[in-house]
Amino acid sequence: MIKSFRRILGVMLLLFLTMQAMAQQPSGSITLKQLLVQVNKKSPALISDSAAILIRKAQAAEVRNNWLPNLRLNYQADVGTNNNDAGPYFGFGIVPSDSRGVRTGSVTTATSTTLGVAALDWEVYNFGAYGAQNRVAKSDILVEQNNFAESKYQIQAYAIDNYLQLLRLQDFLNIQLRNIRRNEEIKKSVLSLAKSGVRPGVDTSIAEAELSKARLDYIELSNQARQTQLQLSAISGLPAASIVPDTTASAVLVNKFMLDNLDDIDTANHPLINFYRSVYQNSLERENLVKKSYNPKILLEGAVWGRGSSVDANDQFNSLSDGLSFNRNNYLFGVGITYNLFDIKRRQLKLNTEKTVADYALKKLQEESAMLSINDQQANQEMYTARQRLKEIPNQLNAANAGYRQKLSLYKNGLTDIIELNAALNILYRAETDYVSAKYSYSHALFQKAITENQVSQILNLLN
Repeated sequence: MIKSFRRILGVMLLLFLTMQAMAQQPSGSITLKQLLVQVNKKSPALISDSAAILIRKAQAAEVRNNWLPNLRLNYQADVGTNNNDAGPYFGFGIVPSDSRGVRTGSVTTATSTTLGVAALDWEVYNFGAYGAQNRVAKSDILVEQNNFAESKYQIQAYAIDNYLQLLRLQDFLNIQLRNIRRNEEIKKSVLSLAKSGVRPGVDTSIAEAELSKARLDYIELSNQARQTQLQLSAISGLPAASIVPDTTASAVLVNKFMLDNLDDIDTANHPLINFYRSVYQNSLERENLVKKSYNPKILLEGAVWGRGSSVDANDQFNSLSDGLSFNRNNYLFGVGITYNLFDIKRRQLKLNTEKTVADYALKKLQEESAMLSINDQQANQEMYTARQRLKEIPNQLNAANAGYRQKLSLYKNGLTDIIELNAALNILYRAETDYVSAKYSYSHALFQKAITENQVSQILNLLN
């Protein structure tokens, strides 16, 4: 009966602490959902990743136009000699053409010529290479989009972790304020008892030292909270001072999820899984592109050109101005096929490389899937442990609070010393901080599980 009564008192004390924290909540606090909205809009990492998607889309548009033919327009007017000789040669770059029969002697008279050419070459069909290029380009876009979603997922996890840390520090600051007030109460009692001669003067020094230590701890906690605010400010664009956590969140999470569980891991839409799945698919598309790139190519060739020369049909060297107009026109069209036999070996080597890359991407996908499962199990165990702590802590809080009040009463009546009173105060302080740590551990494990299972929105909807 007594044990049940104590448990009821402990639960009432927990409710009192929660209500006190809610009453101390600043009016300008920001909820976790509001913070994540700001992070999604203002995070520098997400802004740069979204720009990378635009790059991939521009590259895909470039690839889609690889099928366009080449149509080159050329014109030239030249002055030089016109002497040809028999015999073949390889063309190194642009080799001037001396088209005419071979003369018995060399003539040094200058001639003028003109040449206008419209030349077309078009890789009409390459047995699927164009399609493979476009599929790789689309896959690149998907990889970049999933990379953006995965970055958003990681930034979200980082923001949640820091928000929970800030929430924990805010609770610690509230506890520390109560601890300071208790030490001030003790100091006031010590001063009163010392003046009346009931207590030695050394008790005053001890009380002052404990009060100073409590104030120093408060300063350190304030610094940690400020650093956490600055980290959240860097990814959200909000002023650091305005990032004040909603202190009701922990109580809501504990009350809503103490008995309920989240759904299973959403691997179908999980950002991390989607990213590695798209990387693997991209590797397969590149493997297919290698197969298609070394296929034969069917070409359409065409040219229309005109020639002019100051040398006439009778081999007479006329005025240079006679060579500035066209007097011969030609055209040539054809279809050809080209294939490099040594591409068989190149294709084999390149394909082996791409298969290795695809195999690596598949193993990374399997690794991340396994890690998600392990993280989910760890979060479940941490939630179970935190639940056990939260059930037991009322006993600790109730006993610690009663012990401190008894010691304070005994000290005021001269029945105990300052050392025992401070020991009782430290036990109460530890019980209160243990309660905050248990709430944080539970909230952290709950969000870790939600992040692992891609169920964060399910929790955020309950925090409104």
